Amino acid sequence: MKLLRSLLLLVALIQGGALIGQLKQRNLPEFDYKKYHFGFLLSVNNSDFYFDYKPDYTFSDSLYGIDNQKQQGFNLALLASYNLTPNIRFRFIPGLSFQDRGLNYRFLAADGTQESQLKRTESVYLDFPILLKLRTNRVNNFAAYALIGGKYSKDMQSQKDVNNALAADVIIKLRDTDYSLDVGGGFDFFLPFFKLSLEMKVANGFPNVLIQENTIYSNPIEKLRTRTVIFSVCFEG
Repeated sequence: MKLLRSLLLLVALIQGGALIGQLKQRNLPEFDYKKYHFGFLLSVNNSDFYFDYKPDYTFSDSLYGIDNQKQQGFNLALLASYNLTPNIRFRFIPGLSFQDRGLNYRFLAADGTQESQLKRTESVYLDFPILLKLRTNRVNNFAAYALIGGKYSKDMQSQKDVNNALAADVIIKLRDTDYSLDVGGGFDFFLPFFKLSLEMKVANGFPNVLIQENTIYSNPIEKLRTRTVIFSVCFEG
């Protein structure tokens, strides 16, 4: 994952260096007059959960508390953009999102110290986001923009049907569908042959994705909702 982040940073630095030498030259002058554009995104993500304890739950089984442990992943996506106006466009970005989340359970040991158990949930989501992009007027080869929209996600690696009674290691089972509100922003850089964008989004899930079972890991939790921060490099032609 560190290698992927380094590659994305290197791409951004190279393209940024090329841009500095072209500030006085207007690249892709007809770009905003085309109705459709296509491209792809390479992204890294940082994922965790929002969770609520059960209001009437008293910790048992020596459970002392639960902490979020953010984990890193990456996204690969295609881009289709429709220009409604030079400043407003719709974007459809289907892709794959490889996400890893962790909950750290702290148990009280017999000697009075705390012992930790990290329960990780790995997902491979097939994402279908539809976003509204609100962009500023272009200044030379630069523009800024905001993003807002919704996303439907299907977990292609769901373990919702695993029988914990037979499993060697008890898992936290999640539903295989999720819906989220995506909000973010970024910057467009118009280069000689394509447009490079750097953007950041936050995706907050709406539904409770926890499948409640009678285990020490699911019993304390009332609701479990997803949260992901995504940094993307977008190449658009």
